[in-house]
Amino acid sequence: MNNIKLLDCTLRDGGYYNSWDFDVSMIQDYLKAMREISADFVELGLRGFSKDGFKGACAYTTDRFIKNLIIPEGLRLGVMVNASDLLKHPDGMDQALSKLFVPALESPVSLVRIACHVHEFEKALPAANWLKNKGYMVGFNLMQIADRSDEEIKNLALAASHYPLDVLYFADSLGSLSPDETARIIRTIREAWNGPLGIHTHDNMGYALANSIRAVEEGVTWIDGTVTGMGRGPGNAKTEYLAIELEEQRNLKINITPLMKIIESYFKPMQQKCGWGTNAFYYLSGKYGIHPTYIQEMLSDSRYIEEDILAVIDYLKSEGGKKYNINTLEAARNFYVGNPSGTWIPADEISGKEVLIIGAGPNIVKHKKALENYILTNRPYVIALNTQSSISSDLINVRAACHPVRILADSAMHSVLPQPLVIPASMLSENIITAFQGKQLLDFGISIQENTFRFESNHCVLPNSLVFSYALAIATSGKASRILLAGFDGYGADDPRTSEVNKLLLNFTSVPNTPALISITPTQYDIRTSSVYAY
Repeated sequence: MNNIKLLDCTLRDGGYYNSWDFDVSMIQDYLKAMREISADFVELGLRGFSKDGFKGACAYTTDRFIKNLIIPEGLRLGVMVNASDLLKHPDGMDQALSKLFVPALESPVSLVRIACHVHEFEKALPAANWLKNKGYMVGFNLMQIADRSDEEIKNLALAASHYPLDVLYFADSLGSLSPDETARIIRTIREAWNGPLGIHTHDNMGYALANSIRAVEEGVTWIDGTVTGMGRGPGNAKTEYLAIELEEQRNLKINITPLMKIIESYFKPMQQKCGWGTNAFYYLSGKYGIHPTYIQEMLSDSRYIEEDILAVIDYLKSEGGKKYNINTLEAARNFYVGNPSGTWIPADEISGKEVLIIGAGPNIVKHKKALENYILTNRPYVIALNTQSSISSDLINVRAACHPVRILADSAMHSVLPQPLVIPASMLSENIITAFQGKQLLDFGISIQENTFRFESNHCVLPNSLVFSYALAIATSGKASRILLAGFDGYGADDPRTSEVNKLLLNFTSVPNTPALISITPTQYDIRTSSVYAY
């Protein structure tokens, strides 16, 4: 047990959030904290050839940069190289390595790890010979092997056994492994690999720590972690937890105080800003073997509401999402089948009338009586979004819903609400429509096209799948005299959702001949405002 090596790779794995641009003063404090918890190795960053876009020092981790740092005595340093950088180099792998590394005796780096996808692994293994000849410790990290057969895993381990690796790692790249599955992979590797074994765990399903500890119980001696779990998406096993859990097995006395101080002063604020860490979406991605970058990209993009993310996950779990591709992500957003079509013509009911769209903001409740009086007096055509029920039910003409996940989630509630439901019925899957047997559905079609509003008699083209956009289209296709809004309070000036809705409103009002748009309750959106009490 006292052979266990704790490797922290915060500056390498966490660099995806800040382009590897860490303050030198923070790096110095971090290195001291690593020494105090008796980390064996610190992987300071990547080493490679990319020059696209600005990246900080830890994206290249040159010897020149490292030599300007004060390295605590006893702390050994490593860097990681992506196998693709070596295999795609125009001058060949050995020349690529010679451009990246001097002999180890001349370098502050002692460990080089090479990260490989399965299809790269055997081609990259000869790099171990070159690096060992230069005096480096060598690790190879196998990524995305969770869904490989035992035979494939055994063959990869057998290939590794013919090269002078100091440690063979495997990564739970999709965060989909349980402790028992982790043990199975370890035992399979052990059938062909007798050398030191390492593990890099991801926390999609909250198993990163448990998988790491189970790996130790199965004889794994190299364990990766990052401070606060910092890493892409759900992140990794937390170094601070590993240090505590492994203290007894490593037969060491650690001082965790400096690490906790730097977590409080630096990593916590950064985590709040960048948002790494597990959640229900990452859990689902781990459960279904979906690459976590899909989730990370959607969470950072205000176009994706919660229903969008769930719908994309549902798409990817059947279509395959183990390898991230931005085009796949865009395709997954296309929830609606075929060209836009519909059978309901809103103008038959709305033409020439004023339309009042009821949102879900708190101001609906605050001004409920005035709104109900307005409806009774002026008789607008009232569209309520989804299942919003603050206004008396008999004052609502129709409800509108368009997002497949939200429609299905609300089906039970819609079944007891008396109003007809406007949805793109002919474009939705059969299992959604089956959930509405006996419900009066008004079929108004929809298509999504970025930055576009178009209004036809029985369908619309919208820039997104928000039900607000859909309701605006119903009113406009219906030839409303004007559109009033109530309960569209906004999310706050600094919330990205506010700017997204403002962009939507600007796109809508820029279309020629759209009805006048007025909010009659308080709103933070950039829109003309009046008062429900003025009428």
